[in-house]
Amino acid sequence: MNAPLLERYGYRIAGVLTCRDRMVITGTLPGPCYAAGMTSFLNARHIRIFDYPRFAEPLRDTIRANAEKLAAAAGVKIEYLAKAHIRKEDLVAAVIKTRGDHPGLVHVISVMEACSSYKAWHDKRTHQTYLRPTAGKCLHYYFYFIDTELGLVYPRAPTCPEPLSTNSTLSLIA
Repeated sequence: MNAPLLERYGYRIAGVLTCRDRMVITGTLPGPCYAAGMTSFLNARHIRIFDYPRFAEPLRDTIRANAEKLAAAAGVKIEYLAKAHIRKEDLVAAVIKTRGDHPGLVHVISVMEACSSYKAWHDKRTHQTYLRPTAGKCLHYYFYFIDTELGLVYPRAPTCPEPLSTNSTLSLIA
């Protein structure tokens, strides 16, 4: 079993809050998490820059398929939220009231949210083809589950055309 979080990362922790509402842990993949890095990634694999959306499509589809598989295995449905004013935590609290607070997957929520994206670009002046950052919207999955040590947590998984570049988050809700 892995060492506790404080043991593993104690040398990087400057202090500890004893009264927390939530913690958000974010992470990215260092190479492809910015436009120039993803451009290099594609070039190294001889993938045309303008084929980037087609390259990312199977990754997006895999995230969707795995979300459906996880939900089905746990006997929960994926709930799509079309309205931004609905609080996800309120929906999850209602589910926990019904199912109980035992460990496992509690609820899966999908929602369209803003995300960072890339756009293929050819600079006619320099004759360079590369990816440029752009803003967009894509489907995000929130997997709420109860962990025996951490309590209620949720990882967020975006299905954007650039799933490698967005911040994946894990939130611990107290």
